[in-house]
Amino acid sequence: MQSLALGLTFVLLIAGLSVVARRTQYPAPLIMLAAGFAASFVVPTVTLDPDLVMLLLLPPLLYSSGVGMSWPGFKENLRPILLLAIGCVVFTASAVAAVAHYAFGMSWPVGFVLGAIVSPPDAVAPMAIARRLGLPHRISVIIEGESLVNDATALVIFGLALGAVATGTFSLSEAALRFVAIGAGELGFGYLIGWLTLWVRHKAADRQTELLLALATPFIAFWPPHHFGGSGVIACVTCGLYVSWHGRTLIRPDTRLQGYFIWGLVVWVIEALVFLLTGLQAVHFGPMLSGNGWPRPLLAGLLISLTVIVIRFVWVFPGTYLPRWISRAMRERDPAPGWQVPFLLSWTGLRGVVSLAAALSIPLSLGAGPFPDRDLILFVTFCVIVSTLLGLGTTLPWMIETLGLARSGRAERDKDKIDEQTARIAGVDAALAAIDRAESAGLVPDAVRSLRKRLIDRRTNLAVTADASEANPVADTSALELVVVTAERDAIAEAYLAKRLTDAARRRIERELDLEQARIEHFVDSATDEDFDALELETIAMTAHPDREPV
Repeated sequence: MQSLALGLTFVLLIAGLSVVARRTQYPAPLIMLAAGFAASFVVPTVTLDPDLVMLLLLPPLLYSSGVGMSWPGFKENLRPILLLAIGCVVFTASAVAAVAHYAFGMSWPVGFVLGAIVSPPDAVAPMAIARRLGLPHRISVIIEGESLVNDATALVIFGLALGAVATGTFSLSEAALRFVAIGAGELGFGYLIGWLTLWVRHKAADRQTELLLALATPFIAFWPPHHFGGSGVIACVTCGLYVSWHGRTLIRPDTRLQGYFIWGLVVWVIEALVFLLTGLQAVHFGPMLSGNGWPRPLLAGLLISLTVIVIRFVWVFPGTYLPRWISRAMRERDPAPGWQVPFLLSWTGLRGVVSLAAALSIPLSLGAGPFPDRDLILFVTFCVIVSTLLGLGTTLPWMIETLGLARSGRAERDKDKIDEQTARIAGVDAALAAIDRAESAGLVPDAVRSLRKRLIDRRTNLAVTADASEANPVADTSALELVVVTAERDAIAEAYLAKRLTDAARRRIERELDLEQARIEHFVDSATDEDFDALELETIAMTAHPDREPV
């Protein structure tokens, strides 16, 4: 009963804090982390089970990120993604191991355990900020692409380092061979699972079955390779990328529509939960600072946090400019960006729950004695997570604006919106041509006139460009459409209360009106590239038409 009450408390906390984040325009992950940190000192101790994160919470996040990732964008930016996801992770792990060894007396294998834990940045918080502020597309792709691969690199290094601590030996050639074997094996397994699950879903042709299989897919892709000594990350991401590219033709429209809502809810809850749980772990590390030995862990937390922040700058700037300086062909094919781009990529090195889960998974004992410096590693990991999330994360919106990248992102979105509208108009023109052919074939004239009018009206709306300097007719028209839908709802409710409608009929009509309202809200979001909700649309309509009664 206590666990159920705790679970309900988490649900209510997530709901309430999400409202706060939306109203304050502050990144929700950082609010969840701060709330968890504060709550950790007043609620019963909540221990984060590493298996819960690795096996239950991480796979859906990885899979949904893979599905949402642009496969062409991922391929085009493969070089910078791999430089960050593999090169920067290895470089950071090595630097942290050196600092831990020379400054705090850790053995090299234990230092690499710590380095592997704190080396992979988390993308949930920076991507939430990036989506809200509208970073240029390429930067967003690189940040998200890095997050899809870097966990795999770090977890492989982590496993190798744990083995070195246990055996006292380490072979660089063997480690490199194992890394390549794991990567190749997981690529093949993820591709196979993506193909197999899509084929089964397509053959099933049943919406509920397809959605159930979709929810099971990330675990099918992640668990087997993780169980046999791999990371599971590459397989899960590969599976998601495969489904993203091939699902366009194999997933039925009604399944896709429901999938958007289900996956949106699943990812939203998991992202909020992992940051809330991360904050709740703060109480576990208080005892380390209560005795006489507190200067060492505090100094280690400060120095390692500074190391992971600085070392990312040391890697990113040469990684951006050195290859172009060496290769003239690369300079011509892909000119060097301004310094603002590598600076921001360096600033997005926020650590998250994967680092904490890895630290908590360190065994309590090693042979006859305890695992060396386990408590210190846990405390340092938490310090790195908090310092990067709250230090870098809170300043990230200001940094994006200061560097001018938000302005570049808005200009890019304006151009993309024009291209999107052009494609949409071409689609409507193709539909009008199909109507003309159907009319020539003898289609009922009334049906032709009705459908043609609807398509022409849609084309007119699509042709309107959202210009912030002028009134927005798209949002205004959609707001009035919402008023019409609401009026129809009121009439249906009145008929139902008067017992002129059965419950079944009322539900059918409500579903049609729900779909129509969802279409209106989606259209205004898509046409204006703004996130309007029903209340905002109502406000727009009241402002434009003050004589209308509120609904």
